[in-house]
Amino acid sequence: MGIKGLQGFVERVCPDTCRTVNLRDMAERHRALYPHLPPVIVVDATSCVRHWYTPECWVAGGQWREYVAHLEDFIKAFMAAGIELVFYFDGVVEEKKRNEWIKRRLKNNEDVARIFEFIKTHRQQPGRQMFGFISALPTFTRFALKSLGQKTVCTLREADFEVAAYGLQHNCMGILGQDSDYIIYNTCPYFSIEKLRLDRLVTVMYSREHLCHALGLSLIHLPLFACLLGNDVVPESLLEGFWRKCLATSSHKHHTYNGRSNIVWAVADYISKVPCSYTSMKDLEKMLPLGSDKTLLSRGVESYLLPGQQSPWFLHHVTKLQTLSLQQQTDLCQDHEIFQLAKEQHIQSENYAIFNILSNGELECSNSLEDVYDTEIPGQALIYRPARQHIYAVLLASGTGRPYPLVKEWFVYFGNPLHQPELIQPVEPAVPGGTPNLRTLWFSRGPDVQRQRYRTWLACFHLQDGLEQLQALEAPVAASCCLMVYLLMQVHSLSLEDLHAFLALILCLKGKSAAQLAGLKLAQVDSRAVHLGAVFNRGLATMLIANSACGFPFRMDDLMPWKVFDGKLFQEKYQKSHQSCSLGELLEHNESLYTPFQNLKSFICKTCMAKNRKIQSRPRGNGFTTGTQQREYYPRFQSHRSSFVPSHHNQRWGLQWRNPQPQ
Repeated sequence: MGIKGLQGFVERVCPDTCRTVNLRDMAERHRALYPHLPPVIVVDATSCVRHWYTPECWVAGGQWREYVAHLEDFIKAFMAAGIELVFYFDGVVEEKKRNEWIKRRLKNNEDVARIFEFIKTHRQQPGRQMFGFISALPTFTRFALKSLGQKTVCTLREADFEVAAYGLQHNCMGILGQDSDYIIYNTCPYFSIEKLRLDRLVTVMYSREHLCHALGLSLIHLPLFACLLGNDVVPESLLEGFWRKCLATSSHKHHTYNGRSNIVWAVADYISKVPCSYTSMKDLEKMLPLGSDKTLLSRGVESYLLPGQQSPWFLHHVTKLQTLSLQQQTDLCQDHEIFQLAKEQHIQSENYAIFNILSNGELECSNSLEDVYDTEIPGQALIYRPARQHIYAVLLASGTGRPYPLVKEWFVYFGNPLHQPELIQPVEPAVPGGTPNLRTLWFSRGPDVQRQRYRTWLACFHLQDGLEQLQALEAPVAASCCLMVYLLMQVHSLSLEDLHAFLALILCLKGKSAAQLAGLKLAQVDSRAVHLGAVFNRGLATMLIANSACGFPFRMDDLMPWKVFDGKLFQEKYQKSHQSCSLGELLEHNESLYTPFQNLKSFICKTCMAKNRKIQSRPRGNGFTTGTQQREYYPRFQSHRSSFVPSHHNQRWGLQWRNPQPQ
């Protein structure tokens, strides 16, 4: 996640560190030096995603086909220069960085509230400076890149370490990203995605050597330098007294610089006078107010050392990739073959979230564009919790009658202060004939097994009786119908107009190109449609988890948003539907869509009626949600009988770490 202010300091104060380079020329030089190695750039994809998303509209839930088309253009530009790309995505949130993750998520809640305030005031999308929160964008990007034939890696620890290690070990041409930690790691060159001009393949390269020269340091000082400036391991709050001491004694007094720049100079000046030794490290740990954890500084410095690298700050050090303890693996997944397959699929970006659940029983989900004032729609974390409970049961069944282990969830939604993870009880899905074990779902072959996979997947969304009708549909349409039924059962404020909008979206999207979708113009943006778009995409992501758990009854590509969702098109269909337009207008007067529309609507309505859910008409006209009454901490909504009930209402859920009172 980087060192606060360091990138800006380098660009403002040490311009010699920033060198404009032509990646095409660098690739030629790389080929000349290493004729048997193709030039490879390892990409920190997590830090690049916001720069890749170039469609003008972002608030409506994602212009997915436009986005995938841009990713394809991005890849082609590098291929034309003979440069191979390897994409790395964060696969975990490391425990040592959980507090920083929480702090950012709570700050993001404020940003989301401001976005909705803007939409309701202006009925337009905010400017690009507020860009963010396209639901599951990194997750879907990972699968988009795989579908485009790219090598895509999901990490076992935070991505920056694995990116830096890969770049060093494979003699890569460089790292492409936007994270100041890459200035600290002693690895291959670091290129800026923010400064990249794709048409010319020109960007800025940051030179560690020039930075060290400017600061009077050597490369071995940089990890300590980063930690004493404050990073995700060593909090800035512990260093303020140390900074004051450095500022008081520093020989560098730059009155023209801002406060942060002066701190950078002062810390560098201090470090330059400290002997590089184990004793010095121990003296620093004694001097700094590190609280109860005196190893914090050592661990921070150690986190920058790549495999095979040594450091004078330690007596002896050989770094290894983080491994999970045998005890954790034994507790949650006793079958080594299953665990190993889950791990391999995780690394190769073939499954989603399964390894996290099997390895340490933990899952997190970041912010979504959800309107805190729309009290009729529960948080997506709560909407999909019943489905996740079934998925956990599929994954964690012991086969010996032992109770399911609880799963720790760090999910962002209104009223969740994220003080502790919520402990979630797995709930066995109602699969006809019983839930198959993982060995059957993952390793067995044959048409009967495939039906079991499909039926188990359906049971996670309470649709185990709809197998025959759904199998007759195209896979993306079938999955979307399942999602619509699930949402209609979980969220009783959803109306016939909402259903019409989603069905029209799915059917009309099929024949549209990325260019056609880019040309759509919205006169206004509806805040409730923004919220529903985010909920829908989180539903697709939940279906990816279920698909991975159940042995892939669907191709992962069939569950991607570019098959069934487009933000602007959904806004258009939603607004027309709620303005009571004709079916012909809703379906763009394409008569070939009338019968499929009615058939899908009939299936969904009958399925809901069989579950005692009658879908009512509730046109909202041109109205927008403008309320200022915040939802209660636990939204009151009716749901399926195995749905999530807040823990303080259901004693069988056992130990809970959250204070159940409203916040």
